[in-house]
Amino acid sequence: METKIGILGLGGVGGYFGGLLAKAYKNDTRVTISFIARPATSSIIQKSGLRLITPESEEVVYPAVISSNSSTIGHLDVIIVAVKSYDLEEAILSIKDCISEKTIILPLLNGVGAKDIIEQFYPDNLVLDGCVFVISKILEKGVIEQKAGKGILFFGSSKKDARLEYLHELFLGAGIKAKYAPNIQEVIWGKYLFISTLASITSYLDITTGELIENETYLGLFNKLLDEFKAVADAHSIYLSDTIKEDTIRKVKGLPYATTTSMQRDFQQGRRTEYLALTKYIIDLGEQVGIPTETYKTVLLALEAKSNRSKK
Repeated sequence: METKIGILGLGGVGGYFGGLLAKAYKNDTRVTISFIARPATSSIIQKSGLRLITPESEEVVYPAVISSNSSTIGHLDVIIVAVKSYDLEEAILSIKDCISEKTIILPLLNGVGAKDIIEQFYPDNLVLDGCVFVISKILEKGVIEQKAGKGILFFGSSKKDARLEYLHELFLGAGIKAKYAPNIQEVIWGKYLFISTLASITSYLDITTGELIENETYLGLFNKLLDEFKAVADAHSIYLSDTIKEDTIRKVKGLPYATTTSMQRDFQQGRRTEYLALTKYIIDLGEQVGIPTETYKTVLLALEAKSNRSKK
């Protein structure tokens, strides 16, 4: 029986994991990989393929199908959603022709609210929790470069479903370091702490991770963000390791000196950003339980000002 997997969004995450899937299953009649992308990106990949650059190799891959029109692709067994948080609602509604009652939906977005949003529109579908640990970006349309990170994909669900074991096998068969995680919420919130604090401070100061680590003042601000995030999570009964602050700083120290975050690059280039999901959301959660987040609020004011300037 053929399994049809679709990738919605071909940015750093969708392009990286979609590229690995397309490469692995290009000649496999049991698995079809489809890309759902904007018209300009679809046109480029149709002509020239998706160029995937990793520290180990560089190659061009082609999916079985690529289109900006979901009705052209048809029903899918699995949809991996890898769009920006601010595009999520529009994106998932645009693929309604790809979704049957049996379609599994796996969001791989920054933040923690994607599953709840998707379930509002597709309440009868199995919507998974997921997150990834990879630093990859678009060099240009149709070209994805993995800069760092282990390329691990975590996914899980509170619901038992035999199809998830098969999905895990498909990921592993594509060379994806996939892990089915019974403790998926702990994994997701640990990742959220990392990306929320790091994206917020690098966007606020417009510095690389190397500059962050070597400057005591910058590192002090980063520590305050980490403390505020942990306090908010604790107040919401979200389990995070007692050593997560130290673990996070160690991970940042391990990044290449010139590493920047996706949100930071979006600010630099005057594009829409995810500061509402990555910065403001923690402030909102703090206010719900009376936990102060003064450093987050300082950062948010600056990011709102940057965002307003980019709109002019």
